[in-house]
Amino acid sequence: MVANRQGRALGALVLGGICLGCSPILVRVSELGPIATAFWRSALALLPLSVAFATSGDTAARAVPRSWSEHATAALPGVALAGDLTTWHISIHLTSVTNSTLLANMAPVVVTLITWVFLRRPPRREFLFGLALSIAGVFVLNSGGSRANSHWRGDAVALGASCFYAGCFMLLARARRRFSTGVVMLWSTVAAAVCILPMSLVFEPAFLPTMIAGWAVLLALGWVVHAGGQGLVAFSMAWLPATFSSLTLLIQPVVAAILAWVFLGEPVTVVQAAGGTIVIAGIVLARRGAS
Repeated sequence: MVANRQGRALGALVLGGICLGCSPILVRVSELGPIATAFWRSALALLPLSVAFATSGDTAARAVPRSWSEHATAALPGVALAGDLTTWHISIHLTSVTNSTLLANMAPVVVTLITWVFLRRPPRREFLFGLALSIAGVFVLNSGGSRANSHWRGDAVALGASCFYAGCFMLLARARRRFSTGVVMLWSTVAAAVCILPMSLVFEPAFLPTMIAGWAVLLALGWVVHAGGQGLVAFSMAWLPATFSSLTLLIQPVVAAILAWVFLGEPVTVVQAAGGTIVIAGIVLARRGAS
């Protein structure tokens, strides 16, 4: 029974990673700026998430948070998600889709660093070597893009997004141990939308799309990517370790790179492919070296 559930969780995780891999393409073609797009991505996802929660026949879905601490546990992943979406969306407009998505998915390395610093769990030498390998891959990756598509500032913002992404994973894993997927997704998405809204109103020149195509892109981000992709990831977290999940989600950069090549005309150069391979190898090695 456990093996079957873990198999379903792995399938959900992979499918969720594919859905999330479509995200940077939609962000790039969005009519709105990156922060406003992040807000509507979260806000529009509330409709399918609310319907799914209200119609769920699972009794676990009715175990809603009641105390302030329980509300915080369910909502805190959304605070980290707000930081992740905001910084990642900005980086997508500053560097190539391939660079942005790959560097934003360095969460496994960040997770291990956090456990090292705050939980006093020192990694083995393999982690340090993998970390060095990942950093070297970042330099190779950046040197492989054209000046129009590769920018150190955008890459740095994407690395910042990976820190929020790591925090979201750790908080999500904690929340899923106490509440169902529907509860965690709904509470965290509300928190993300609330956190992003003021930034969107202050920093973005436009808040509402003016064309139907603009709304279609936002609906795809909210319903397919967030409610669908993020929901599948949240479901899998109850059965799979956070560190393993973050490794499996490295399928996102692969999907994003293929879609960017097809729809945005951003071909992956040989140097970029080599740098991306080095980064992924470093992440995998770093995870193996974590205690």
